[in-house]
Amino acid sequence: MVSKEYLINLLKDNDVFLEGDFTLSSGKKSNYYINMKKAITEPEILSAISKLITSKLDLEEVDKVAGPALGAVPIATAVSLESRIPLLMIRKEKKGYGTSKLIEGELNEGDNVIVVEDVSTTGGSLLKAIKAINDNGGNVTRAFVVVDRQEGAIEAFEKEGIELEPLINVNEFFD
Repeated sequence: MVSKEYLINLLKDNDVFLEGDFTLSSGKKSNYYINMKKAITEPEILSAISKLITSKLDLEEVDKVAGPALGAVPIATAVSLESRIPLLMIRKEKKGYGTSKLIEGELNEGDNVIVVEDVSTTGGSLLKAIKAINDNGGNVTRAFVVVDRQEGAIEAFEKEGIELEPLINVNEFFD
């Protein structure tokens, strides 16, 4: 069984936690950065993440696993492979070509969906993905994030009636 401590050590060993001056996707400035894009290119890390998330699921109650592009797609794919639950990919916006879909994969009316994300700060991008799923007939039942920066995402999700479940809180890097 993969543990949270194992994942934290993997992330530390792969220099995922960086200190310096950074601007986050939310526009906020930070003196540290969690380079999950680097982490999710490492098979051992992706495997550990997918095992931890899958171990928290009742597979009979989940129809789809979804992740917003770009960072969460490898995580959602790994969870899909580990759990054998079909995958959905949520675009940031509809494309003007091809099928012009916001959601790739087959979302059926009433499907119970879990969503995953790499890092959360305010939770805005994941909440946008959840809205897209709900607006298209899905039912988001749970949300997971690999690392929560503890800067308001959990509270933002609570206001929407959804529990955001971090595998790791950022302060655990400092322990």
